[in-house]
Amino acid sequence: MSNILEDTKFIMKKYHIKANKSLGQNFLIDDKIVEQIITKSCVNEHDLVIEIGPGLGTLTKFLLEKAKKVICIELDKKMIKILEDRFTLYNNFELLHNDILKVDLNSIIKKEKENSDITGVKIVANLPYYITTPIIMKLLEEQLDLESITVMVQKEVADRLISTPGSKDTGAITYSVYYYATSEAILEVPKDSFIPEPEVTSKVIRLQIRKVPPVEVKSKKVMFKIIKSAFMQRRKTLLNALSNTKVFLNKEEGLAILKKLNLPDDIRAEKLTLQDFANITNEFIK
Repeated sequence: MSNILEDTKFIMKKYHIKANKSLGQNFLIDDKIVEQIITKSCVNEHDLVIEIGPGLGTLTKFLLEKAKKVICIELDKKMIKILEDRFTLYNNFELLHNDILKVDLNSIIKKEKENSDITGVKIVANLPYYITTPIIMKLLEEQLDLESITVMVQKEVADRLISTPGSKDTGAITYSVYYYATSEAILEVPKDSFIPEPEVTSKVIRLQIRKVPPVEVKSKKVMFKIIKSAFMQRRKTLLNALSNTKVFLNKEEGLAILKKLNLPDDIRAEKLTLQDFANITNEFIK
């Protein structure tokens, strides 16, 4: 591998680039970290890789050497010029100047799989920290034809994403990730692996998309609405949170459901498993 720090400094100087704080830009400069991200993303020559927010193209360069095709989605106009210049000679490179939250990924994936011998689709990205959650939710909820998502995010967010429902780092998003994917932590990335240094430690995680959900539920839409309502008032008991947000018509209805499921009436949302929420949903819908 070439020296990423030198490459980055050269590109920033050539194009008069400074990291855009409003877009959450911090440029990765650690060769060993990049090598591990590429290795752990398990990209092979039959894969389509969609890279979100490639920035200067640090990961892109190595993904292009591994994958059948790499589609980069970049919002920053300054980066578009750099990426076009850097990778114009690669015939497996495509660049979309767009906001990832507005892109129809299902259509892109369908088109690519129809027109080539691509067998797997993987997401690899160093995500902008200020919109990590909306991006992850889009990738999961749209039920794309994906194998895996390998992303770098803020450590605190990573811990919540990959936590087991019912453990101390649990948040509403934990249950969504667990429903759609199995997860693993790959490595922590110290602040000095970037220029400029971010204020937080980062973590790379990998989500392997499940073929079958881990619970059976009459309506996942209702279940996730219940989970979201429960965590909106996470300091309150589940009964109070779901009564206050009008999920339960009243406390009597809520108490009856909890009693039937052998759940204590003072239990809090973060103590529940995904199966518990599925059971509550199935009772609620009866």
